[in-house]
Amino acid sequence: MVDVFSGRLLVSKDGRSVDPEEALQNKVVGLYFSAGWCSPCRDFTPILCDFYTELLEETEPPAPFEVVFISSDHSAEEMVGYMRAMHGDWLALPFHDPYKHDLKKKYNITAIPKLVIVKQTGEVITDKGRKQIRDKGLSCFRNWLEGADVFQNFSS
Repeated sequence: MVDVFSGRLLVSKDGRSVDPEEALQNKVVGLYFSAGWCSPCRDFTPILCDFYTELLEETEPPAPFEVVFISSDHSAEEMVGYMRAMHGDWLALPFHDPYKHDLKKKYNITAIPKLVIVKQTGEVITDKGRKQIRDKGLSCFRNWLEGADVFQNFSS
C-alpha cells in the first residue's frame, strides 16, 4: 500500500493527517469508494462499520485490516459529515486530492459503493468485498489474508 499512497497523506475520521506508510503497513486494505448521497452506500456503510469493529476491536490481536475511504461526495463538507455520521474509525483520502480519480481508473470503479480489497502492492485480492461481507461476514477476511501475503498471526 505504500506504493499506492506513496507521498500522500490520509486523514482520520477526526481530521488528523496520517502517514499511509505507517497506518497501512502489513495490512489487508479495503478501498471503499462511496458517498453520503448514495443510498446503497448508506445501506452498506453500517455493515462495513460492524465488520471493521469486530475485526479490530473484538479480536486479539486486532486483525491486520484497514479501510481507506475514497469519496464521491459533492463537497468536502458532505464527505466530513458522512464520515462523522456513519463511518468506522478508518482512514480517507482527503477530499481535494485529485488522486481519487486515478484510483477510480486504476480499480475500474464505474459505480458505488465498491469495496476493493488489495494487497500491500495495491494488487487486487477481490473487487467484491461488499458482496463477500454481506454473504460470508467475518469469515471472508481469512480468504483475503491468504491472498494478501501479509505476515500475520491472526486467527479467528
